[in-house]
Amino acid sequence: MRVEPFSEGSFVHVIKRGARGMDIVLDQEDKELFVKSLFILNDNYSNENWRRETVELPLFTRPKHWPERDRLTDILLWTLMPNHFHILLREKKEGGVSKFMQRLCGSMSMNFNKKYNSKGSVFQGSYKGKVVDNDSYLRYLAFYIHIKNVLELYPGGLKKAVANFDDAWNWAIKYPFSGFSAYSIGAGSPIISDVDGLMTNIHNKNVYKQEAYEMLLVYVNKQEDTLPDRLRELILE
Repeated sequence: MRVEPFSEGSFVHVIKRGARGMDIVLDQEDKELFVKSLFILNDNYSNENWRRETVELPLFTRPKHWPERDRLTDILLWTLMPNHFHILLREKKEGGVSKFMQRLCGSMSMNFNKKYNSKGSVFQGSYKGKVVDNDSYLRYLAFYIHIKNVLELYPGGLKKAVANFDDAWNWAIKYPFSGFSAYSIGAGSPIISDVDGLMTNIHNKNVYKQEAYEMLLVYVNKQEDTLPDRLRELILE
């Protein structure tokens, strides 16, 4: 899958996997650094010493001497998995998605190599990106990134999650390395920028839980043929 052409205002689903299937985060500190990176590096301002200058600050706090934050992209959905991550971005300014992804992945590789005394990129090639070009695809992505991926980590996996969906749903809400809780309990997040309420509407708690359950049933039971071609392509990534 290549990065499809897009322009300012486009929605882009990006995926980045560890080289040779390796894990890209090995402990709690790595995961928390990823979360911090989503906030700090999504900024037109760049500072190569950002880790040193923010190490003593609360998680979502920028140094006072930095210029006002100017996001490169809008982050709408995100989930970190042990060996890859998914993010749904909206191009806020020309080149923003590419610049943000370059910073994020470069920083992760540098920090990983320094911490674990290794060399080279942590990741498998360049990032993969698909343009989201219709509402059905966008709605399915909300499920795919925030529900399907998170519940793969639920004890017992997706089949167990289907059988114990209420418990799995509550477990997913508490998973700290995803944007799901920001929508599901209305907590908001400094990482997420859903300025027009698009994702908030999709995650409407009155209908979304049942919809997510039905989608999970389709996925677990391998009924991809009931989905449009574009969504089947997503499943078979």
